[in-house]
Amino acid sequence: MLEEGEHNYSYVFNFERDWNELTFWKYMIDRWTDSFTYSTIYVFIIFFGQWYMSQRQRFDLRPVLALWSGTLAIFSIAGAVRTLPELVSAVKNHGLQHSVCVPTYFKGVTAFWSFMFTVSKVYELGDTIFIVLRKQQLIFLHWYHHITVLIYVWYSYTDHTAPGRWFMVMNYIVHSMMYTYYALRAMKFTIPKSVSMIVTSLQLVQMIVGCIINIWIYYIKLDGQYCQQTFENLRYSSMMYFSYFVLFANFFYNAYIDKRNLRKKAV
Repeated sequence: MLEEGEHNYSYVFNFERDWNELTFWKYMIDRWTDSFTYSTIYVFIIFFGQWYMSQRQRFDLRPVLALWSGTLAIFSIAGAVRTLPELVSAVKNHGLQHSVCVPTYFKGVTAFWSFMFTVSKVYELGDTIFIVLRKQQLIFLHWYHHITVLIYVWYSYTDHTAPGRWFMVMNYIVHSMMYTYYALRAMKFTIPKSVSMIVTSLQLVQMIVGCIINIWIYYIKLDGQYCQQTFENLRYSSMMYFSYFVLFANFFYNAYIDKRNLRKKAV
């Protein structure tokens, strides 16, 4: 007999069915502040690493980078495939408001992938190590995004926030394409610039949708209706997504619209 949350899937893996959400939820309640420790270590490593590499030759690391990005691409594709059906089902069967206010995605198949999404944000910090060792430009958006996402998703997991369903699925989908792009670039495939532009556009759309969802939830809660997200969490989420929107919009403009920057890259 299928449990709640499994009816959207033609096949459920044993590791998904046997996942003990309560145990790991309690773990995150006790340990979510570890995200601050990871972030502090991360900041020290990347800036010490930049100083250390300043007088040294860059490493190529293409094979390792291809493996790293390829692994994250496969993980993200799997996450998208396993979480998107639940989101579609929630919207189709219960409506949009239910999908952003009722966190039923912490049951069944998506319970496993929600936790994996949360802990993967620690693993993704490794992206920056490649930038440092290969002596590429490390922009504020990159490391700020990594830190704030890590802290926010660990903090939000303890509350089982409902809009996390949308945030998680969007992130899985965008990262599926982004890490696939990175892996192919590392393997020296020639990728049209339009692909990079599409990936950045999707990241920008993700931030816009995040802002819209936060505003909508604010008015839902002001109306006195149930929505599983505290005002405190909503405040942090709104600040985070709006800052992402500003930073990604600025990056998009500088990378693809500003003619001065385009001329510099062409030289």
